[in-house]
Amino acid sequence: MVTMGVQAVIIDPGGRILLVRHGYRPGWHFPGGGVERNEMVATSLARELKEEAGIELTSEAQIFGLYSHFEQFPGDHIVLYVSRHWRQPQIPRPNKEIAEQGFFALHSLPKDTSSASLRRINEIFHGATQTDTW
Repeated sequence: MVTMGVQAVIIDPGGRILLVRHGYRPGWHFPGGGVERNEMVATSLARELKEEAGIELTSEAQIFGLYSHFEQFPGDHIVLYVSRHWRQPQIPRPNKEIAEQGFFALHSLPKDTSSASLRRINEIFHGATQTDTW
């Protein structure tokens, strides 16, 4: 079976990035989630950003890459977007899915930021070679 997810690197005007901490897995990650049946990936991204972080895109997010996530989920792929054009009219209250969220400077990320998120940050902001695995 093939599955697909979306995640986004949301960048604020100060260059900080949005990370979320889930209630069901350790570490800090980019906001995002699964693409539902008959749902376009851009629609899924908009839905997940709104649900998890109260983020509304004000222009189309740019696709940064497509990654396989086979080590943890055989057949799974993740589309990673980057956006600097958004608004956050309301921050959702913590819940079972998203325990916490915040914007972090690249030099002061939470110590338990996921390794996949750190690899993507290095690709996007520090010119590391882009890989095809999450």
